[in-house]
Amino acid sequence: MTFESVLELEAHAKINLTLEVLGKRDDGFHDIVSIMQTIDLHDDVTLKRADDLTLTCDDPDLAGEDNLALVAARKLKEVTGVDRGVDITLQKHIPVAAGLGGGSSDAASVLSGLNDFWELELELGALEEIATEIGSDVPYFLSGGTALVQGRGEHVVPLVHANIQWMVVVSPDSDLPDKTARLYGQIDESDHTRGVLTHKLAGRIRGGGDAPAQFFFNVFEPYVEKVFAEYAAIRETFRSLGAMGILMSGAGPSMFALAPSREVGVAWQLMLQMQHGLRAFLVHRWDPPGQVRNSSPSTQNVHLNRDSTR
Repeated sequence: MTFESVLELEAHAKINLTLEVLGKRDDGFHDIVSIMQTIDLHDDVTLKRADDLTLTCDDPDLAGEDNLALVAARKLKEVTGVDRGVDITLQKHIPVAAGLGGGSSDAASVLSGLNDFWELELELGALEEIATEIGSDVPYFLSGGTALVQGRGEHVVPLVHANIQWMVVVSPDSDLPDKTARLYGQIDESDHTRGVLTHKLAGRIRGGGDAPAQFFFNVFEPYVEKVFAEYAAIRETFRSLGAMGILMSGAGPSMFALAPSREVGVAWQLMLQMQHGLRAFLVHRWDPPGQVRNSSPSTQNVHLNRDSTR
């Protein structure tokens, strides 16, 4: 096939280095502040020219009409009025509903890919507006890399690339309906913050410093066992191998730890898989190639509520 008839994309997973909840909004969502980082674990997304909008997936359970990749294509077609179709093929490698953003990343890849594929020439701001209607994490994945994410996820401030390298991600098999809503239901006003930890880490990253695990934080961590009972035992297994600063990503149940070297990371991954039967990934920080980052927020993309941030 020629380039004009097929487009192959990578949809990368993310981890949350921090996740703080600032408060509950009038619309029922929560204001959050988080530093997110894409990693080199990714799904494969293929777009092929077609008359209609269709989706196939190597996991048949994910091939329904509510798949966010298909939702993204449908929303983009609705907003732009383009009279074209696309056949979307997903090969899933990112664990599903695991706090790694796989579905949102697939949706963002479809939005940005179809912007080129359908020759729409939409600017990033327009794509972000569409992305916000699809899911809270989707706007972040349009840019990826290291970013400060605020609001309910729609305000994305790119940061210089975090000075972190190798990590091991443990993603337990789980089937947790309404996991995120259940975790939000566990927290109360005493868990709300002003985002101090996140902004401290963002300042450190902007200054070219490292991102030590002592700065990592996830508001859901104290409550995850109420939703996923096996979490503590798996975390302790991970810790027993020497992993320090283990943190849950997003609403979990995936957890990760920085590895001091690739060799140590390989050893952790193998032991987790072979001795303990856990799904584990050795991953590296991933930043979009050619992406230029600076420390100043973009006035085009950021419209912050002063009551929601510090």
